[in-house]
Amino acid sequence: MKIAYLVNQYPKVSHSFIRREILALEKQGFEVLRLAVRGWDADVVDAEDRREQALTTYLLKDGAGGLLRSVFDAFKDSPSRFFSALKLALRMGWRADRPWPVHLIYFAEACRALPALRGFGARHLHAHFGTNPAEVAMLIEALIGLPYSFTVHGPEEFDKPQFIGTGEKLRRSAFVVAISSFGRSQLFRWVDHCHWPRVKVVHCGLEPAFHEVAPVPTPEKPRLVCVGRLCEQKGQLLLVEALGGLAKKGVDFEMVLAGDGELRGEVETLIARHGLQGKVRITGWISSDQVREEILAARALVLPSFAEGLPVVIMEALALRRPVATTYVAGIPELVQPEENGWLFPAGSVEALTAALERVLSTPPEVLERMGEAGRTRVLQRHDVDTEAAKLGNLFREAHA
Repeated sequence: MKIAYLVNQYPKVSHSFIRREILALEKQGFEVLRLAVRGWDADVVDAEDRREQALTTYLLKDGAGGLLRSVFDAFKDSPSRFFSALKLALRMGWRADRPWPVHLIYFAEACRALPALRGFGARHLHAHFGTNPAEVAMLIEALIGLPYSFTVHGPEEFDKPQFIGTGEKLRRSAFVVAISSFGRSQLFRWVDHCHWPRVKVVHCGLEPAFHEVAPVPTPEKPRLVCVGRLCEQKGQLLLVEALGGLAKKGVDFEMVLAGDGELRGEVETLIARHGLQGKVRITGWISSDQVREEILAARALVLPSFAEGLPVVIMEALALRRPVATTYVAGIPELVQPEENGWLFPAGSVEALTAALERVLSTPPEVLERMGEAGRTRVLQRHDVDTEAAKLGNLFREAHA
């Protein structure tokens, strides 16, 4: 079966789970066309991402001229479908989070995707994220009748569902995937009960590079790692505040902030204010292999997020036998079990975060290793990439049965 995948930017270091899903589907016999809005000029680090970049068709690569030609061609092909889809795009722009001219760009992107989809012979289109990729997929369905589905990750889709037309996208889809039971519950809020059966749960899957790694002993150093984009929702500023409190108490620690992002300057300023330059290190963007090395070099992963879906890095850390200290938000409690494979604490509380860090740092290595083994068992039961891709593959087939 030939299917197409649509992503806003592909490949992307923080979206390696999409690459894993595509490759797992291809192992099961699906032919997959990669479509992305942008990313052809991205400086990707990972060798697999570079290969994926070469396989991807980019909708904006030819600039405005390519978009306009595609819009004209779509009009010639079927004026009635063209105006129906255009009307839908304008309606999506009414009281939306982005002004209606942006939705006309989404409409043009949908037109631009048509030649690649037809040339490939795609029978189904799947988008990742319920934001603009899902809207483009919906407009493609309006233009040529190609069934579509999309995966909702959160938290952005949960923050503003009425302003991104989540209900409309779901009602028109063949099915929608949530990556956790929590995510499914949020989608239930925005459609009538009769549409609930089309909302499915398919977990993000792990690749063997994480779960086939031989056990690495817990390091003697009191090193912790936080992996994620440096942004407001990940809570690194709160983490630095908590680390400042630990330093004043004389607690020995090292913290690695693995990632980069828009808050890096502010995070660095706060690190300096607390005098933590010798205790906190920011890596910048790193490859999947480097992320794996940083997790293995730490006693535990710390993720003080304010908002999430279900972070892939938690799955990766547990698969590597490292326990996780993180917050009671979204789908995280479905995977992290307190005192069994990690610690959970209230989001936004510097006191609770400080206490959690002290518990992690004071836990004996043999206990950390026991928790790590429990975490690995749980994550492999729930997040095997081939098992989860098989679920998704069955959904594709059922949609066309």
